[in-house]
Amino acid sequence: MEFKNQKPIYLQIADHICDRILLGEYQEDERLPSVREFAAEVEVNVNTVTRTFEYLQQNEVVASRRGLGVFVMPGARERVYAMRRTEFFNVQLPEVFALMDTLGISMEEVATQYDASRHAT
Repeated sequence: MEFKNQKPIYLQIADHICDRILLGEYQEDERLPSVREFAAEVEVNVNTVTRTFEYLQQNEVVASRRGLGVFVMPGARERVYAMRRTEFFNVQLPEVFALMDTLGISMEEVATQYDASRHAT
């Protein structure tokens, strides 16, 4: 995994796990790799992955089962989807709007680009 400076690493790892849930790579009630396995996979400190799992537990995306590991919770996909939408509307979109204002980009220009990109795929 390549990390960016704009966001804490544990949140970037959480995003990676959430992406895999949204893509169906991790299913409900599926066991995730252990903290040590995941830390080795993404090449970070075990404490960073522990913090990631704690964050995901607080957001009811995963749950720890004593002696068994960490599992994707039922309904996790819907919760991740809702979390991502909230982040988009409350964090990312205001940043885009501010940049649009700075660069003098209109909503019409954005809509044109959006339509063009949808027809290109």
